[in-house]
Amino acid sequence: MITRMSSLFLRTLREDPADAEVPSHKLLVRAGYVRRVAPGGYSWLPLGLRVLRRIEDIVRDEMNGIGAQEIQFPALLPREPYEATGRWTEYGDSLFRLKDRKGLDYLLGPTHEELFALTAKSELSSYKDYPVILYQIQTKYRDEARPRAGILRGREFLMKDSYSFDLSDEGLERSYQLHRDAYVRIFDRLGLKYVIVKATSGAMGGSASEEFLAEAPTGEDTYVRSTESGFAANVEAVVTPAPPAQSTEDKPAAQAHPTPDTPTIETLVAFLNDSSLNTKADLGRTFTAADTLKNVLLKVRRPGDEEWQLLAVGLPGDREVDQKRLEASLEPAEVAMLEEADFAANPFLVKGYIGPKALQDNGVRYLVDPRVVTGTAWVTGADKVDHHVVDLVCGRDFTPDGTIEAAEVREGDPSPDGKGTLVAARGIEIGHVFQLGRKYADAFELDALDENSKLVRITMGSYGVGVSRLVAVIAEQSHDEHGLVWPREVAPFDVTVVIAGKSDEQIAAAEKIADELDSAGVRVLLDDRKASPGVKFADAELVGVPTILVVGRGLANGVVEVKDRRSGEREEIAVDGVVGHLTALVRG
Repeated sequence: MITRMSSLFLRTLREDPADAEVPSHKLLVRAGYVRRVAPGGYSWLPLGLRVLRRIEDIVRDEMNGIGAQEIQFPALLPREPYEATGRWTEYGDSLFRLKDRKGLDYLLGPTHEELFALTAKSELSSYKDYPVILYQIQTKYRDEARPRAGILRGREFLMKDSYSFDLSDEGLERSYQLHRDAYVRIFDRLGLKYVIVKATSGAMGGSASEEFLAEAPTGEDTYVRSTESGFAANVEAVVTPAPPAQSTEDKPAAQAHPTPDTPTIETLVAFLNDSSLNTKADLGRTFTAADTLKNVLLKVRRPGDEEWQLLAVGLPGDREVDQKRLEASLEPAEVAMLEEADFAANPFLVKGYIGPKALQDNGVRYLVDPRVVTGTAWVTGADKVDHHVVDLVCGRDFTPDGTIEAAEVREGDPSPDGKGTLVAARGIEIGHVFQLGRKYADAFELDALDENSKLVRITMGSYGVGVSRLVAVIAEQSHDEHGLVWPREVAPFDVTVVIAGKSDEQIAAAEKIADELDSAGVRVLLDDRKASPGVKFADAELVGVPTILVVGRGLANGVVEVKDRRSGEREEIAVDGVVGHLTALVRG
């Protein structure tokens, strides 16, 4: 059926929305695909819904292709299953919580591991029932603190989540690979440029974890890759290569020195290199920020706890703390920086001059960067105003409680696989695959009887694709200065037919071509509005249908113009052959 612009529920805009920061947000609103209802909440208008459904169909097709079976859970969920796994509290403020009229607690589902596990438990009992893969394409809810970028990061979004159930770890690995391969096919069909990176599991739990990131300079995720190998990882998942331990016996004794007015790394290094301390005690040694040990004070609180606990993180002074890496390392604990009241309550913490000794003397947990290994000597705080310790040796003068991945990852750092150095780029998460293992199966005692009638604990995998986010991601990668440029696989229509004049002959010819294209199975958008050619051309390019057919003055010579929206190439085609030409083009 031909869709006519004159009756299509569509209003295009000439100006960018005031709150739009990224191209996809600007263009999807301007082209009439979505409209903002509230922060993080958007309505899908006819064009947007067409694209969303086409993406959904591709995802469904590939999921069905690996033998997965589709089901549907409610979005309104009871508290109890999430209480059983601890995620009622672990999710913190990101959960939408509510009570019914009886005072019972509910939440709007952010993800459904608990429900899938309980469903498998209630329906499957024998080894003959396994393996099985279940999935749904359903709306999720997360109370984002800062919803932004339109549908890229909203509070309500459409997601495909699937779950595999296997009798063994080997089975889980097969299910994991099936999903990984299906995701490659999905994102290839969508025409996306993407990378697969090692990732952390976060609140989901589990072991092996990979993210599919669409390449985009506007992306919120930073990832790194090696210059000499296939290594790629989200920065939260980068494991810092630790240098070899050194001897502690050949290091000079640690000495505390007055270092007036040096509360920062910069002022400390400048003082060390300009003072008599340098020339007399260290024989001209040059200090850099990398020689200093910066101790950052935090407070952490585990889910369900009321009290905060102090935590100190030690890292080389030339590095900053990466908040995402820090939070990923401490998850599911809540993390916050110390406030003035915290320092006042702990007078042994001397701001700007904190060292390991006071921390450990007062029972503060002390975690260090992996580069702080036994035998390394550091300049660090002496726990006294205007004083630092020089040559404080790890393993001799202080012993950390462990290591933590909290320091920033920088371009030029050695690759964790030992091959080359790291370069950084930005991306948008479009898919994530986890080998969950038995976390949720243990919580709900999800078992099956094996061939010998003995109970076997089921192992699970969890796999997500951001279906609605993909609309924005494709728009981020497929646009130009004129508007959207949809790949043919997901475009709302195959061809836009523009009537560029007002003559009866042009109108009749356009109508005839549109009818014949429609009969041939080509999805047609016919711009039959009584608007100027300029307005029609601008809207055709803004809306982004991959092929534009212009019926205009060339009709007098028996030709029409076909424009490829992606390349911008134009060609004149004989009227009698244009339907065959376009049908062949659409069918590939």
